[in-house]
Amino acid sequence: MANIEFAGQGYAVQSGETVLDCLLRNGVGISHSCKAGVCQSCLVKGGGGAIPERAQNGLKETQRAQGYFLACSCEPVEDLRVALAADDQRVAARIRGLDSLTDTVLRVRLQPVESLGHRAGQYISLFREDGLARSYSVASLPDEDHLELHVRVIPGGAMSQWLREEAAPDTQVWLRGPVGNCFYTRSRPEQPLLLAGTGTGLAPLYGIVKDALAHQHEGPIWLFHGALRPEGLYLTKELRAMSEEHANFHYVPTVLEGEPPAGGKCGTIESAVLSTFPNLEGWRAFVCGDPAFVNGFRKKIFLAGVASKEIHADAFLPSVV
Repeated sequence: MANIEFAGQGYAVQSGETVLDCLLRNGVGISHSCKAGVCQSCLVKGGGGAIPERAQNGLKETQRAQGYFLACSCEPVEDLRVALAADDQRVAARIRGLDSLTDTVLRVRLQPVESLGHRAGQYISLFREDGLARSYSVASLPDEDHLELHVRVIPGGAMSQWLREEAAPDTQVWLRGPVGNCFYTRSRPEQPLLLAGTGTGLAPLYGIVKDALAHQHEGPIWLFHGALRPEGLYLTKELRAMSEEHANFHYVPTVLEGEPPAGGKCGTIESAVLSTFPNLEGWRAFVCGDPAFVNGFRKKIFLAGVASKEIHADAFLPSVV
């Protein structure tokens, strides 16, 4: 059985337990968010023991060389010293603006002290002064003068409630990233694009659409955004304006309950998409939202003809503590 040394204390790792799980079980405060080896908010630095290769998947080569790894992906095979990631792995930023898009969606605008080199649709980890971290997709383009995030406000959510109730413009935060491969590339400008998401899964899709249009994508672009009820939809005016300005962009809001907005559909995103396009052969797809939707929808559009390599998806479970 392996042991972890952290801040001068030793902790025994139980069978099948990750470094993150072990530390949390013992009451050690450590930043984390997705717990799936994706968001990188649990980045730590190792020493005095072998780091499993899986724990460094997705990291930059320079980070691997320095011994950084993801605590949520590391099941240590021998004793390991663990330290928090150095401050040079994060970029300072100031909150520039906070405004409600709906009762449960908050738009957060950030001003980092230096460029993160992100692509619209990737995600970053947002850190509070006390180390609390959550991951959010970026809805803004690299050449915009701020970073835009769409934060789902969750009852009891430590970060989202803090942002809505306590944070204010000019509050300092820290960022790490960007991470993720869910972004637009101009490999085939004539290719049809399908974008589908639920809730704040719209954030990366909104950025991807802006990116594709800014690069003068020639093929049709269809965005389907779903919510339980009409009041759960947001940015409808902005998206309609974009569709009026660009003939190849089409926006379809969908709701499960109530009357859909003009041009929208009632029912699931799956039914809205597949009733409109039964054959999706040759399309490129971007899918974002809760894991159940993302995983199910990926299978359905694959069966409808989208090649697996052409499906780009990010799924996150919200943190409620």
